[in-house]
Amino acid sequence: MRRPRRAAEALALTAALLAVAACGSRLPESAFEDGRTSRAPADASAPIRVGIITSATSPVGGATFTDTRDGARAYFAHLNAHGGIDGRRVEAHLCDDGGSGVGNNTCVHRLVDEEKVVALVATTSLDYAGAARVSRAGVPDIGGQPIGAAYDTYPHLYGIYGSSAPRDGTPGWNGTLYGGTEVYRYFKREKGARTAAVVSYNQAASAAYARLVTRGLEAEGYKVVPEEVDFALPNFRAVAADLKSQKTDLVFDAIDAHGNARLCEAMDRAGVRVTAKVTNVQNWSSTVAADYKDAPHCRDSLWVTGSSRNYEDTGHPAVRAFRDGTENLKTHSQWQLEGWAAALWFTDAARSCAAHGDGVTRACVDRFMNRDEPYTARGLLLPVTYRPLPEPPATRRTCLSVARWVDGRGWVTQNGDMTRTCFDVPQLAYQP
Repeated sequence: MRRPRRAAEALALTAALLAVAACGSRLPESAFEDGRTSRAPADASAPIRVGIITSATSPVGGATFTDTRDGARAYFAHLNAHGGIDGRRVEAHLCDDGGSGVGNNTCVHRLVDEEKVVALVATTSLDYAGAARVSRAGVPDIGGQPIGAAYDTYPHLYGIYGSSAPRDGTPGWNGTLYGGTEVYRYFKREKGARTAAVVSYNQAASAAYARLVTRGLEAEGYKVVPEEVDFALPNFRAVAADLKSQKTDLVFDAIDAHGNARLCEAMDRAGVRVTAKVTNVQNWSSTVAADYKDAPHCRDSLWVTGSSRNYEDTGHPAVRAFRDGTENLKTHSQWQLEGWAAALWFTDAARSCAAHGDGVTRACVDRFMNRDEPYTARGLLLPVTYRPLPEPPATRRTCLSVARWVDGRGWVTQNGDMTRTCFDVPQLAYQP
């Protein structure tokens, strides 16, 4: 079952990305061709073709979206080294959509219509303009990151966190999505937090997400301290001073990664000490030490929550397999782990085809994705399904994974097993 907060968190990421969308440059797709394997002849032993669409050269920066792609490619390389799927290699065809709707439609056309991929895997697109086209073609899109509302809108699209929306062509339920308050409940119960700040830019998407966070915090009984800064000339020093005077326990934000680092630096200079500076899954990576090098106290208060098992928990066999398969990567992140999980998901779906006496077809893979049994990718994910509910629930039991950054150790899981950190929380409506 989808953790609806993940849909809300997608709005957070969208807000941060839109805030910096005017920056950066676009590289030609030829710069991304090195990782694409060649096409094989169409015979009985031909490789199984999948597509991976990534906004690898998007306006928000080349490293923003590539982790899920890298995780999926690492899994397929590991799979092929161990015999593939019933002796057939998986051939991953990459396409960089450049972060634009036009580029995304071009990628969809090339992969779906020309290269005839069986499925898309680990899609991570700033503007998934081709989502309706993928759905009309009946191509399963497995384990994509829900940056927008596409995975709560169209059939045949299966976001990494699941969905209980009807997915009938309209986002959520008649255009409305829902998010839970489990993160705020966790910090209230486990850390005794009572006052929370929400930092946003004076920019529409950022402000919209900040309002949603504020509603969730207020529903959990927090005193909320709103902090809005000018996007062009953000005065983080003033924000830090107010956080200190308000004796804030928690800090949430709807700003980009660069802004977060500057905010933390200002908090350190002002002597602000908080219980937790809570970030999202897209920042759950090994680059924290470098990104926050000038803010040691704020860095020590960084926490993150999500719906997948901490990539640092190498005592778990599925995490150990992921780390072994990605040992050559310079950095590690939660999005890499989720990309790996998406590729594993496709592999399990493809292997199910033999049990039905089918070849590996779009229809067969789609049937596996729609089964009633929740999927966990060997325990990497909280149980995921796509069983639609006719009406959104007023409350829902939702579990979460929680980790804290510790210098010298990385992200340390704080709540034991994620499947046992669960809360019955209200579901709050919002517009995508």
